[in-house]
Amino acid sequence: MARRSLGQLEAEVLAALAGLGGDASTAELVARLDGEPAYTTVNTVLHRLHEKKLVSRTRAGRHYRYRLAVDESELVAGRMHDHLRHASDPAGALSRFARSLSAEEARRLREFLDPPKDGGG
Repeated sequence: MARRSLGQLEAEVLAALAGLGGDASTAELVARLDGEPAYTTVNTVLHRLHEKKLVSRTRAGRHYRYRLAVDESELVAGRMHDHLRHASDPAGALSRFARSLSAEEARRLREFLDPPKDGGG
């Protein structure tokens, strides 16, 4: 199995928490992640995400339960914007991204970019 970068595992943990729609223990998250990374690795990631204020936690016995502390869509959009801002060819990266969208994703993007005009014409 190929090792994930820490940033990728952080993103996967955040997505798993968002998918749960509530709180989760480290063990519950390990079970939801592909390849079942080590408990200690996921626990370290959760600790770092808590320090970054991306997750909140509450004590549950000897362990913590974690919950997303940010809006997932805002987080993903921010990462996408950061990647574009740091690209040597942001227009090319954006073009390639747009061409990789499914028909449904492209339709939704068009709706955001070209909202219906009021007044109906």
